[in-house]
Amino acid sequence: MTDFNASIAFVVPAAGVGARMQANKPKQYIQLGNKTVLEHTIDKLNTTIPNALIIVAISEDDAYFPELDLPSNVITVLGGKERADSVLNALNYLTINHVVDWVLVHDAARPLVLPNDILKLISTCQSNQCGGILASKVRDTIKQGSHFVDATVPRETLWQAQTPQMFLLNELTSALTNALNAHVAITDEASAIEWAGGKVQLIESRADNIKLTTPDDIAIAEFLIAKQTLENNTCE
Repeated sequence: MTDFNASIAFVVPAAGVGARMQANKPKQYIQLGNKTVLEHTIDKLNTTIPNALIIVAISEDDAYFPELDLPSNVITVLGGKERADSVLNALNYLTINHVVDWVLVHDAARPLVLPNDILKLISTCQSNQCGGILASKVRDTIKQGSHFVDATVPRETLWQAQTPQMFLLNELTSALTNALNAHVAITDEASAIEWAGGKVQLIESRADNIKLTTPDDIAIAEFLIAKQTLENNTCE
């Protein structure tokens, strides 16, 4: 693996219930093959930078997390009402308890991210000393409107934001704190940095780094996980 001289930690907000999944448990605990979604996700992060701190924000009444088989570098903190609250709790924990320069925030329900894309994100952000996000270029024609088309939006400069999203710990902590105090709607970490006037690099990654949101996504993820596993076994 690449030797990264600055200390790095991962943050995984996992306190949500994922209502759109229509499952009998939070979507991060749905089974994909022989592991849960969250276990697959954490495996990807731990493979990328072995033994890096992985801070997982979970709900207070989470009965599923203790049953998972996870490495010792995974630490839990209490999640918040919204994603941004959970992330901020994790960032504050890191600030108080560990010496960390950079933090990568990754969705719990995004188990298909490839280590090579994460490494590319890390290398780019550290080389340029500027935060950034994984993203994929929009491929489809985009229409604007409600019941009828009002306009066709040029897609040349449109990107679909993914995770991880990587920023300096102190910058992201400050941006999220100030944005939440100002009651700004924060949809991802990049939006907090943007609101604070910071720059966010776009690092292109594979389009199949999808976030599992609806039941249809599970079948897609099962296929792709099996495909990735086969590819890894073939390379060994």
